[in-house]
Amino acid sequence: MDALLSVRRRQLLTAFGAAALGSACGLRADVRSLRLGGASMGSTWSVRIAGGPFGASFEAAAKDAVTGALDAVVARMSTYDAASEVGRFNRHAATTPFALSAETLAVLERAQAVSRQSGGAFDVTVAPLVGAWGFGADASARGAAPTAAELGAPVGWQRLGLDIARGTVRKVHPAVRIDLSGIAKGHAVDRAALALDALGIERYMVEAGGEVRTRGQNADGRPWQIAIEQPDAWPQQARRIVPLQGLSMATSGDYRNFYEQGGHRIHHEIDPATRAPAAHALASVSVVHEHCIAADAWATALFVLGPERGLALAREQRLAAVFVVREGRALRDIVSPAFDALT
Repeated sequence: MDALLSVRRRQLLTAFGAAALGSACGLRADVRSLRLGGASMGSTWSVRIAGGPFGASFEAAAKDAVTGALDAVVARMSTYDAASEVGRFNRHAATTPFALSAETLAVLERAQAVSRQSGGAFDVTVAPLVGAWGFGADASARGAAPTAAELGAPVGWQRLGLDIARGTVRKVHPAVRIDLSGIAKGHAVDRAALALDALGIERYMVEAGGEVRTRGQNADGRPWQIAIEQPDAWPQQARRIVPLQGLSMATSGDYRNFYEQGGHRIHHEIDPATRAPAAHALASVSVVHEHCIAADAWATALFVLGPERGLALAREQRLAAVFVVREGRALRDIVSPAFDALT
């Protein structure tokens, strides 16, 4: 399947092991829990369901529900699939209204709200810049300095006009393009969780590409134990365990999707204000929120802002966030008051 977005290896680990299950179609069950997994959106997904009893029909229904939810998001919001809604909108070189499905429009509406609240740190119109820095569909741009023309592409969240009542979005400039990488994966996790809810499943952890949503308790009768990854560690290691029950978590960082250029790390988190990868001491930001779509978007916004401005915004918005800051070769965690209260 085509990737939904450029590979954002912001993998979280779970207390049950790495999110990737090794086999795209493998599943494993015991008396109290079931694990399912597969591939989607340029990464992997995994589900852990607690309780039981489990059977072949239950397992098949749960897996079909999750894959169906993820596939539907890819079909609408992939930047790699020319036939997706996003692909067709990006080719729409006009300022006339463009009809979107209610689901895609709702994601754009949420994106615009976070853009407004973050002062533009989150911005889905950075698509041309993502490509210019080598993180789009054409990876051949990696290592080559973007041209003045590429950096001068029309970017700015205000260049999109949403008409919710009519179900349309309009470009203020015909060359505007969007990339939903910073929000669509979180939305996909939410959709997968709702699909499990519809089956009557009340205790689960669902993860896709590092974004997590939980409901109920794990098989041990405790909150789901989700770990924030240690930046730069290979093999992957957990840095901090976060207990989640009925909450979601998403992480943005500079340590999975990057390349080196002139002794500098060029990563995929683009700052719309500078039109370049965000430059600061942050290694990662993790946000805990009720909805994964919000956690995903806010993690991106806070990472772009950096440790000082990001923490200030997290305080203002009462976001539960963990900032992992580089101090030379060492790492230091800074937590928002809301995260401190949560844990």
